[in-house]
Amino acid sequence: MNFNEIYNKHYKKLFIIPILLVILAFLFIGNHYNKTGDFINKDVSLKGGVTATISTSQIVPDLESFLQSNFPESDLSVRTLSEFGTSEQIGILIEITNIDDKILQSLLEEKLGFDLNQDNFSLEIVGSSLGNSFYKQMLVAILLAFLFMALVVLITFRTFIPSIAVVFAAFSDIIITIAILDLIGLKLSTAGIAALLMLIGYSIDTDVLLTTKVLKGKNIGSVTERLINGAKTGLTMTITTLVAVTIGYIVTTSSILKEMFLIIIIGLLVDIISTYCMNAGLLVWYARRKNGKV
Repeated sequence: MNFNEIYNKHYKKLFIIPILLVILAFLFIGNHYNKTGDFINKDVSLKGGVTATISTSQIVPDLESFLQSNFPESDLSVRTLSEFGTSEQIGILIEITNIDDKILQSLLEEKLGFDLNQDNFSLEIVGSSLGNSFYKQMLVAILLAFLFMALVVLITFRTFIPSIAVVFAAFSDIIITIAILDLIGLKLSTAGIAALLMLIGYSIDTDVLLTTKVLKGKNIGSVTERLINGAKTGLTMTITTLVAVTIGYIVTTSSILKEMFLIIIIGLLVDIISTYCMNAGLLVWYARRKNGKV
């Protein structure tokens, strides 16, 4: 594949892919909002509820259906915890909303057949108002991150179109990633929101690098040569991060780390499309328009 030819002759066509993905993401998120009343799936840390951890090697395959039959109105998730490097179960993690913790403990003791105490059982309770407060604060943090990011980029490059391209690339990363998370049914926790904030930073790194290479290259080579040079550096950074995060996702037994790693993996893959299609194409168009070659 001749990238020099693609960015020389077909750079305008590259806009279609990320723009189409953003439109589809908005449609999917809008549909999800109409069905659920929210644009993401929230876990108990954002919605409020009880997180129960049981230390046991006992296999209880029908535990989730048992709890769901007793609490049909509750959102419920049951996961097994495994020892690092093996598939041996060391515990069970239960997340459930709209339930009293004492009733939950009583039902679990009935189902498991042994008493739960501080040695083999722990509870974390998040009130609905507190969870909703966390959620709103995280959304504000994301909005402020975008606002200050846009301001810094605009001050750095002092040109409107390249700055908008950088901001749009980061925005599309977040929107498309959220749509994918909704599609696979991942319930987002406070750690997941933090991963989205980290994703903004990763996206901006590659976009600023590419924009700097193209616009501040001091006429070293052609526009496409500078762009391809910047893309090689940026892709090396992204692929290195992808490998490290993927290995972390495979080996970790922590559900929180798995959630964060998965979000970063999805976001980085989306970032490759938005950066090297939308942002790169806009940079070539802008540079040629500035030089009167469009």
